[in-house]
Amino acid sequence: MQNVKGTYDFFGKEQTIRRKVETTLRQLFEAYDFDEMNSTTLNELDLLASKYAGGDEILKEMYQLTDQGERKLGLRYDLTIPFAKVIALNPGIEFPYKRYEIGKVFRDGPVKKGRLREFLQCDADVVGIAGPQAEAELMQLAAEAFRRLEIPVIIRWNNRKLLGETLECLGVPTELRSSVMLTLDKLDKIGRDGVLRELAGKELAASVAESIVRLTEAPVETFEDWVKACGSENGDGANEARTLARLLERLGLDSVCRFDPFLARGLSFYTGTVYEIFDASGSFTSSLGGGGRYDNIIEQLVERPDIAYPTVGLSFGMESIMAMLAERETEIPQPKVLIVPIGGDMIAPVLETAALLRAGGIRTAVEPIGRKLKKTLASASVRGIRWVILIGENEAAAGQVQLKDMAEKSEQLLAPAEALKRIRDAD
Repeated sequence: MQNVKGTYDFFGKEQTIRRKVETTLRQLFEAYDFDEMNSTTLNELDLLASKYAGGDEILKEMYQLTDQGERKLGLRYDLTIPFAKVIALNPGIEFPYKRYEIGKVFRDGPVKKGRLREFLQCDADVVGIAGPQAEAELMQLAAEAFRRLEIPVIIRWNNRKLLGETLECLGVPTELRSSVMLTLDKLDKIGRDGVLRELAGKELAASVAESIVRLTEAPVETFEDWVKACGSENGDGANEARTLARLLERLGLDSVCRFDPFLARGLSFYTGTVYEIFDASGSFTSSLGGGGRYDNIIEQLVERPDIAYPTVGLSFGMESIMAMLAERETEIPQPKVLIVPIGGDMIAPVLETAALLRAGGIRTAVEPIGRKLKKTLASASVRGIRWVILIGENEAAAGQVQLKDMAEKSEQLLAPAEALKRIRDAD
C-alpha cells in the first residue's frame, strides 16, 4: 500500500507549519478586505479546456474523467478558472469584488521538490479595477506575507503588452509572439544559447532571432533603461508598466519588486502585468507564487462583450513555501492541561472535567486508564505541559480534582470550575 505518486499525507510538525502559513495568509487576505470563497473542485471539461483557460501545457496535465451520465469532467488545475466561472454565473455580484480561496488543485505533471500532483493553492483576485491599483495592492500583500513568514523574496514583474510591443519592434509576426514570449520566459533556465535554439525552430527570420538574443544581453537596471533599449517607450504596455513602476517606488516596494523584461509566465490568459515570487538568496529555484492581470477570461465566459471584467490575481505556492520552511525548528502545539484518571472507573468524571475545560477554551488531553502515574508525569514534564489534573475515587466523590502545577511543583484540591479559573488566571 502506498500513496499515489505526487500526493502526500500531512501531520505532526509539517501540518503545524502548513497551518501556520495558511493562518498567516488568511489573516492578511482579510486585513486587505478579501472575502473568502470555496469553488468547486469538479468542473465541466469544456470549461477547464476552453481557449480562455490555462493554456496547452496545463491542459496536458489535467485530470479528466467521465461520470455515470457520460458527462466529461475534470479536476481543477488551478483556482482561477473556477473563480471566473463563479463571477460569470452570478451577475449580481457588486464590483469591485475581492476574493480569496485556499484549496487543493490537481495536475498530472512531473513531480519534484516543491511540485506535486495534489497541492494546495492560496489565491487572491480582484475584479473591477482596471488600473495599477489592484496589481500594486496584491504585490504589497505578497511582500508583507513573506515578511511575516520570514522568507526574503524578490518579486519579479513585467507587462505582457510591453513584451509584445518589444517583439513587434523587432519584427516578430503577431502569430508567433505568444510562443516567443514563452521561450524568453525560460531564459534563466535554458540560457541564451537555449533561447536561440528554440527560436530557430519557430520559423523566425535569422536576423529577427539574433536581434532578440542581442536584446537579452543588453544591460537593464531599470524599467526606463529597457524601454529605451528596445524602442517601445510610448506603447500602451510601456505606459502601464511605467505607471506601476512609479507606484511601486512610491510605496517603497521597488527594493523587493524588480522589473524583469522577459518574464511572461506560462499561462496564455494574462493580458498585462505579470509577476512571480522567488527566494531572494537564489538557493531555492522554484517559484514561491505569482500572478497577473487577466482581463478577458470572465468576459468571454459570460459572452457579454459589452461588459468589461478587468481582473488581476495572485497565487501563493504552498508546496514551495513548505519546502523552504521544512527545516526550521517548529514547536508542535501541546495541551495546556493533562487529565489523569487514578484507579477505578473514572471515565465519566474525567470526561466531564475535560468538557468543562475545553468549553473554556483550554486545550486538554486525557490520559488513558492504566498508565503508571510516574511515567505519565515525566512525559508531561518533557512535553512542557504545565497543568496536570488527577481524579481518583476520593476526588470524584467530593466533586473535586487535584490540580498539579508542574512549573511551581505545587498542587491544590479544587472544584473543577475553580481549577479552570486558576489555570486561566495564571496565563
